[in-house]
Amino acid sequence: MRIGLQIPSFTHPGGPEKIAGEFARTAREADQAGLHSLWVMDHFFQIQVVGPAEEPMLEAYSALAYAAALTERITLGTMVTGVTYRHPGILVKTVTTLDVLSGGRAWLGIGAAWNDEESRGLGVPFPPLAERFERLEETLRIAHQMWKGDESPFRGEHYTLERPLNSPPPARRPHPPILIGGMGEKKTLRFVAKYADATNMFDRDDLPQKLDVLREHCEREGRDYAAIEKTALAVVPGARPSADQAVDTAGRLAEKGVDQVIFSQATGQDLAGLLGEALAQTEKIVPEGR
Repeated sequence: MRIGLQIPSFTHPGGPEKIAGEFARTAREADQAGLHSLWVMDHFFQIQVVGPAEEPMLEAYSALAYAAALTERITLGTMVTGVTYRHPGILVKTVTTLDVLSGGRAWLGIGAAWNDEESRGLGVPFPPLAERFERLEETLRIAHQMWKGDESPFRGEHYTLERPLNSPPPARRPHPPILIGGMGEKKTLRFVAKYADATNMFDRDDLPQKLDVLREHCEREGRDYAAIEKTALAVVPGARPSADQAVDTAGRLAEKGVDQVIFSQATGQDLAGLLGEALAQTEKIVPEGR
């Protein structure tokens, strides 16, 4: 069982001037605690389930680049980039740059996008859902092509790249792992089976059923289900959570087939050290037989 940390909130006592120091401290602590991954949401406004839109929100890839310079081992990714936010060629170049400068620690976390409020607010086109999924699949195809070093033209329904050059190539081989977020059975999980290295789901009662659907898609695509990392986004409730709570959550999700639990840090929580304590209790996290 691997453990990761997501930082969705940058609201701290003392105001925005505290953001840099607090984010740096958390990134260092997560790295030193041996956590596997560090994630930030790729949003430009705060999302409603965390707080009002006006709360501080950092641009994701700038934040991850900052974290890369402060850490040594922890992997770094977005949970997750909305496909409409960046042109695919620029997105691949951005993730490649993060991978090169971090020594091979970047993820491409991506999804079909959902937050129309921030798109309208910042003037970002937000096409209908069916088109967003079309764009997602084209983006996944472009990522694979560019990371293979294939500079031949790409001509899709929505994107045309005359020369998808990507120099330097990523440090990680064959490429930074691709994680697709979402639990949609018809398209999202099919894309995971066809294009991705990892899936991210929510800690919900129907998670085992969703994994069964993913397994079925893998069989149809001729993909090894075991080769896909199953990650789940979870929380440790309360203002003063405990390592035992995190251990229990990780153990429960491991029993359901999850390989990595990514704990989302609520406003006011400080989870990096706590999750390091939980990680040290590996024998409690990994059920017998896994």
